[in-house]
Amino acid sequence: MMREQDIQNSIRLALNPYAIIFRNNVGKVKTADGRFFDTGLPRGYSDLSGFRKSDGKMIFIEVKTDKGRLRKDQKQFLETMNNHPVICGVARSPAEAIQIVTESE
Repeated sequence: MMREQDIQNSIRLALNPYAIIFRNNVGKVKTADGRFFDTGLPRGYSDLSGFRKSDGKMIFIEVKTDKGRLRKDQKQFLETMNNHPVICGVARSPAEAIQIVTESE
């Protein structure tokens, strides 16, 4: 089974003809001196975001492995995005990500 990070990288490459995509590292990290650093993005923010080249429409893609499940905060983030004129969804493969980005063109 592919790691989520490998799926993310494959999706970023596959979407290159269609979109500009950025990988978002979300969460808290413990620094060497014991402090916690928060990335500043909202909880549940999607793994990948960017915009479609054809029209500039924003894109949010949550990447999961075949067995991966959405956390409650990830589900809430995508539900919130669905209430706005953006492209969003869950992708488990490059083909699914391409479908998400191109189906509403």
